[in-house]
This record gives sequence, C-alpha cells and structure tokens, in this order.
Amino acid sequence: MTTIYVPRDSAAVSVGADAVAEAVRTQAEARGLDVRLVRNGTRGMLWLEPLLEIDTPEGRVGYGPVEPHQVAEILDNPDHELKVGLVDELKWMKDQTRLCYKRVGVTDPLSADDYLANGGMAGLRNALEMDKAEVVKAVTDSGLRGRGGAGFPAGIKWNTVLNTPGELKFVCCNADEGDSGTFADRILIEGDPFCLIEGMAIAAYATAATEGYVYLRSEYPDAVKTLRQAIEIGYARGWLGENILGSGLKFDLYVRVGAGAYICGEETSMLESLEGKRGMVRAKPPIPAITGLFGKPTVVNNVLTLASVPSILADGAEAYAALGMGRSLGTQVFQLAGNIARGGVYETAFGMSLAELINEYGGGTRSGRPVRAVQVGGPLGAYLPADRLDIPLDYEAFAAADAMLGHGGVVVFDDTVDMAAMARFAMEFCAEESCGKCTPCRVGSVRGVETIDKIVAGQDTDANLAVLNDLCELMTDGSLCAMGGLTPNPVLSALKHFPDDFAVRTPRASHQETTS
Repeated sequence: MTTIYVPRDSAAVSVGADAVAEAVRTQAEARGLDVRLVRNGTRGMLWLEPLLEIDTPEGRVGYGPVEPHQVAEILDNPDHELKVGLVDELKWMKDQTRLCYKRVGVTDPLSADDYLANGGMAGLRNALEMDKAEVVKAVTDSGLRGRGGAGFPAGIKWNTVLNTPGELKFVCCNADEGDSGTFADRILIEGDPFCLIEGMAIAAYATAATEGYVYLRSEYPDAVKTLRQAIEIGYARGWLGENILGSGLKFDLYVRVGAGAYICGEETSMLESLEGKRGMVRAKPPIPAITGLFGKPTVVNNVLTLASVPSILADGAEAYAALGMGRSLGTQVFQLAGNIARGGVYETAFGMSLAELINEYGGGTRSGRPVRAVQVGGPLGAYLPADRLDIPLDYEAFAAADAMLGHGGVVVFDDTVDMAAMARFAMEFCAEESCGKCTPCRVGSVRGVETIDKIVAGQDTDANLAVLNDLCELMTDGSLCAMGGLTPNPVLSALKHFPDDFAVRTPRASHQETTS
C-alpha cells in the first residue's frame, strides 16, 4: 500500500487541496492502485500548497504546488518537475526545532492512534504521576512564557491559580488569533488538536481546574470543526471527562466561538465574552488567576503556550530550558507574511536574527524589491527599518529596540510602502476595534487619525506633530489595556524611522496595490 498525504489545512484547501485529494482518489481507483490517502495538516511551507507527499522507502517525497490535473502526471513520473525532494530534508524543515509543531503535517490530525504513536499523551501521563505543585514547578523551571504576546511566565500564573482557594476553577485557551500576519494557532488546531487538548488537561490537573474553554474566532470555521471532532474523540478515548486515564482527574472541555471582535484577544475581554457579555476590558486588579471566569480562579493561556506544555512534561523542564537565550527559553512559532517570497510558519529556538529569518528562510520580498520595513508582533507592533533587522528574536532584545515579539507574526514591506499610511492605519485600526471603555483609547485613536491626516496635508505640521506625540503618550500611559496602550508603537516607530513619509508629497502606491 502506498500512503499519499494531502493537507486538509484551510490555507491549503483555499488553493485547491480538496480537488487534489479527490484527484488522488479518482486516479487510484482508475488505476487499481492500493492507496491510503491521509489528509494531514500543512507542513507550514505555504508557498508550496497544495503540497502532495508520497511515502517511499527513503521517506516522504513532496510535490508542490500541485493542481488536480497534475496528480496523474506525478503518479506516472515520480521525477515530475514539481518534485521538491524529501520533505524532512528541505532546509526550511530540517533547520527548525519543532516542539509545538512536531506532529503538525506529519500525522492525521483526527487519528488518536497517530497521536499516540508519535509521542502523544506522554506528557499527561507523566504529569498524573506527579504532585500538582511538581507539575507547576516543571512549567516554571522550563522558563515557558506566554506566547499570546505579553510573555508573562506561565508557571507563575499556574501557581497563583493552584494556591487560590476555590471549589470551581477554569482553564481558558485564548485562540482569538486576530493579529495581522498570524496563523500559528489556526495551523496547530487544524493540524494537531490533540496537542492542545493534552496541554489543557495538564493545566487542569496542575491547578485543580475541572472545566475548560477554548475561545476560538469565528473566522476559523475549519479549526472549530476539527477541534470539536477532536474533543469528541478525546472523550471516547478517556482523555477528557470523568476519570481521565484512570487517574481520577475530571476535566470537561468546550469550544466557544467568538463574534469577530479583535479586543476579545485581550484576556479579560475574552472572559466577558465567555460569560455572555459584550467583550469589554476589565480593570485590574483583580487578575483572572484569582477572579477570572464567573469570578472563579482561571488559567488563561494562548494556544502555543498550552501546546508547549506536553513536551515540557514529556521530556523534562531542563530539556526545554536548554533551548533559547537569556529569559527567552524554548521555541517560538514565527509566521512570515506580507510581501514575502516564502510565507509560512517556522518554529525555532529563540535567538535567530530577524534578518536571517526573513532573508534566508523567507527568501526576501515576493516583489523582488528591497525590504523597507518589517512589523513584528501584529498591528500594535513597531515598524523596524531594513538596517535594524539584525536583532535576535527574543523578548528582551526586542524590548530594548522599542519593539515586541508578540505572537510571533512577521509582516514584511518592500520599498513601495507608505509609512505615513501605515501609521494612520494603526490609529484607524484602534478606533475600529476599541471596546470603548476607556477614553484614551476610544477618543485618542480617532484624534490620531485626524492628526496624521493634517500632518500629511501640511496643516501646521510642527504643532500637529507635537499633538500626535502627546496623544501617543496619553494612550500609552492612560489606556486600560494593550489595545490603546500599544497602538502608539507603530505610529512612533514610523515617525522615528521614516520621517520623510510624513512630509507633504505625492502619495506612494499603497502596499495593498503593489501586492494585489
């Protein structure tokens, strides 16, 4: 029997993977071939999708991007021009350090047997043999920090929940991945949902929680469907529900679909939405670890944070902490997007330079023009100019450069980008997505748009530049959450590194126009 893999990931499906899979079925039947078709997750090399892989004695050989009519040609000629070689030996794959993503693209996402055969549940089994405090200590000693953007130590958060009295505690996974240029959470949920389930079960055991919720954005219907199917399988396998793996642990897990508000990526807004309320930021204190969902102690972690936990418990905290640098330990999944030749996801230990990631692995710009600016950390991240990309990918190095890693999204712009327009977009985005609870964010963002328009139009430029800087300072210091507090980052960085774009001029072609 020959095994052929065609991704079921929504990015691959959007460019024709379902039609390729159907072509494989049709050709196998017509030729009388004994073929096992596996719909795996994407390997993360999105420029090669749909990627078709054929299992051979030497390993899995990849072809891509494949169109349905080319399936017959590939079956006739294994050395077809679309052949990229052994997938695991490609530089993009071979140079990665995959912990969260070690099964993504390798297994059938909804095969429990595949999951177990590839190391699944080893972390949970180990955790259940330890005291709760020992599990929390392992997560703390690993150096794991929240991958949602803030970088707060996960072990400290878990320890707070464990030591807060309460008959009912929750574990909430924030999968409201709304940052521009980010898709790592979606790819993991669609490609290895059991990993997230296992991570949440470990968190539940460690903190004495009995209920969990995955808050998943409505824009990810395939991820919603996959995760719900995986949860059903998890209950059937005894990985969820009563007496998990015979340990006496009880943990029920549910999926809740958000309505599309960016602000619900902020943890307290997410909790408000989970409670059936309008997604608005809560003032802190109290913190969610003490007074969270329905006023109960709650662990709130991002998808990649929880997906890191099974490896930590399976292989040990020391093995995880041996990766990375300084206080940025373990791995991060970076997402290359924008004007990039080879877009996709790349998991590596902290410490690689941003320039190396973009140029050596991303292949530079898709347009072939010089890189002018890179935004890391989503729409609230600072813009870094081309001459400042030789910076290590770690939390402290980015903080020292007045930037942030955030969720690991990397958006590249070439030399046609209008940075004044991008600064305006940051303020406009905040005005559109603000929950409206605090004045600095609600009003400051609107005034920011108006002020940038006046600057570009040449209206009393010096006075309006002073107003814009004052607005940014007020929003940074006075906003309740990161929505308003971080919006000044892209604005101030654009002003600092690209001041000429704010002069009166003939507008440049927009980024969207040059890449559409």
